[in-house]
Amino acid sequence: MKIQTKDDRRRRIQLRQRKRISGTTERPRLTVFRSVTHIYAQVIDDLSGKTLASASSVEPSLKGSFNKEVKGGNVKGAEAIGTAIAERAKEKGITRVVFDRSGFLYHGRIRAVADAARKAGLEF
Repeated sequence: MKIQTKDDRRRRIQLRQRKRISGTTERPRLTVFRSVTHIYAQVIDDLSGKTLASASSVEPSLKGSFNKEVKGGNVKGAEAIGTAIAERAKEKGITRVVFDRSGFLYHGRIRAVADAARKAGLEF
């Protein structure tokens, strides 16, 4: 795979990580994707291929509860998504996960999701 764009680089890092990271029934994978304007998080069981919980800044239920300064494209929005995904995972009985940053640097919004999920009770 030849790297020509930033997305190609991220995809290559993501594939390299995915060789080592996989979600099981006991410890599913918490994956995060960020675009310029939104952020998405999913808890995935890779053995069965099912998404157990998800949260995103696009959802009307979460978007309506945001303050004016909280958006999907900023750190405060990422913290809100991290808290929401942790609450939804705990409702399903999931307390331990494996964090997958999807090739993004552990910085800014990705780190904010992880820290908020840890504060809300997820272990990783």
